[in-house]
Amino acid sequence: MPSGSARGSYTGCIVDPVPEHERILAEYRSRAETIPADRYAWQREEIQYWQASTGRVCARLLRQSGAFPLTNSRIADIGCGTGNWLLEFLQWGARAQNLHGIDLIEERIAAARERLPGVDLRCGDATKLPWASGSFDLVTQFTAFSSMPDGSMQHEVALEMQRVLRPGGRILWYDCGYSNPLRRAVRGLRRDDVRDLFPGSAIRFASATLVPALCRALARRSWVAAAALESLPFARTHIAALINSPEPNSSLRA
Repeated sequence: MPSGSARGSYTGCIVDPVPEHERILAEYRSRAETIPADRYAWQREEIQYWQASTGRVCARLLRQSGAFPLTNSRIADIGCGTGNWLLEFLQWGARAQNLHGIDLIEERIAAARERLPGVDLRCGDATKLPWASGSFDLVTQFTAFSSMPDGSMQHEVALEMQRVLRPGGRILWYDCGYSNPLRRAVRGLRRDDVRDLFPGSAIRFASATLVPALCRALARRSWVAAAALESLPFARTHIAALINSPEPNSSLRA
């Protein structure tokens, strides 16, 4: 399920031309060519169900940690796509001037800017975030890490997320817990993988999201049936996590 989608040729931002970036862009070009244009359209019942279900899990983690209200919270979404989760944060009480997002794909950022006037949106490389250290109360990512081609990039981005997080801040994580057998470019991350990316951090986990194929089949017919199946832990494929900022660590960038 998407964090944001936009059809197009998927032109990348002007960043250092490293193979990892090219592989990510090639994967999204492939998806644009092979996935029907309305597959992730927000008027579809299964996408509405996915958003409601995922939002419930993520909001619960934030609420349990005392993150609400978000009125004065500075939030950065990494791999923000067309801005779906930034829109969600507005509905949860955040202010546009406190919202920030970055994505590697120009077309997605252009679409996000049309939807989110007043929000700071950057086309760029998440291994080199354009914000100062300690800038944010909340840093988020939704299915960005599972699209990264190798572990070294994941570690670089995780370090940057921690760098821009203020002391006492939080990282909200949502991603695939299993690799997609139909798309080799999608790499699932288990709980131990998340712990390895954020050593020294206190992490609260929650399983989330009905198996996408079952979600598409059931939720368009009955949300009740989808919710009943999703209540079974083995039917969930994604991991949500609330990660507290770690203790000062010399391995983090200054």
